[in-house]
Amino acid sequence: MIEKLNIVKQRFDEVNDLIIQPDVIADQKRYIELNKEYKDLKALMEEREKYMALTQNISEAEEIISDGSDPEMTEMAKMQLEEAKEELPELEEKIRMMLVPKEPEDAKDVVMEIRAGTGGDEASIFAGDLYRMYTKYIESKGWKHNIVDFSEGTSGGFKEIIFDVTGEDVYGTMKFEAGVHRVQRVPQTETQGRVHTSAATVMVLPEAEEFEVEINPKDVRIDYFCSSGPGGQSVNTTYSAVRLTHIPTGLVAQCQDQKSQHKNKDKAFRVLRSRLYEQELAKKMEADAAKRNSMVSSGDRSAKIRTYNYAQGRVTDHRIGLTLYDLSNIINGDIQRILDELRLVENTEKLKENSDVF
Repeated sequence: MIEKLNIVKQRFDEVNDLIIQPDVIADQKRYIELNKEYKDLKALMEEREKYMALTQNISEAEEIISDGSDPEMTEMAKMQLEEAKEELPELEEKIRMMLVPKEPEDAKDVVMEIRAGTGGDEASIFAGDLYRMYTKYIESKGWKHNIVDFSEGTSGGFKEIIFDVTGEDVYGTMKFEAGVHRVQRVPQTETQGRVHTSAATVMVLPEAEEFEVEINPKDVRIDYFCSSGPGGQSVNTTYSAVRLTHIPTGLVAQCQDQKSQHKNKDKAFRVLRSRLYEQELAKKMEADAAKRNSMVSSGDRSAKIRTYNYAQGRVTDHRIGLTLYDLSNIINGDIQRILDELRLVENTEKLKENSDVF
């Protein structure tokens, strides 16, 4: 462990020197990458300090005990040794998890898309519930979100809603939410009291920087139209809403959130870049998952990942067989425990993959 941490310290010192070099500051892509690496390594260095102090305490306590000349000091050293040995395994496990190589995308902001699936009006209501769940979680993390585009359901909720999320390590946290979410409950629209099953699909796209995805303007058709509100009526009479069509792939991105045509165009291009970037990333994830037989990040958007059963107050994540009887808190944004369990499984898979390193 010490050897590995010393190698990491060498890299930390190297990155610390690099980020103040003028040629690195001038290279935007490299500067951003090195800054992200510096932040991750700094957190690891803080744990290294704790580890060094703890092992030093153990060593000193063992020396005093073996000497045994001062009974009072020996008794204190035994207590110190017991405490330090209790703390050490937990700290070692934390460091091992931090040493797991991070995906380069994990530090990125995201564009999230929630779409109502099977279930008619109830699916739209459920998509609205998921949006509310995520916005409450985003607020609890101190992140920010902005709506890009939406289409309301006829009985509430959304047929589709797209929003971006900015903060620290957003993609690394939210990537586990991508897939099909299923709800089992008696819908507001049901008169017979029968339980229905509805679904909504969540997509989590890492936001691509301009230098990561270059879009040729000739490949994009731009259409301008009036923003629409509930029921499809025009909200304003200016053509401020923007729809982009990427001709080579057929991908479409649109934004009608802002009153300014220019701002809507910028937002739509951000979504388009992210969709193009995610397309390539999905191929990589599928290849990685096949290689690793991953349970948590297959890149398969059609995979049913979670069920919310209202009658039983139960939420089940099917990827890791986790069932929690805490639906009311979870649907109100308390999803951290689920995300922690999913991250733990992913990191454990990576640890097995990199067992020779540790």
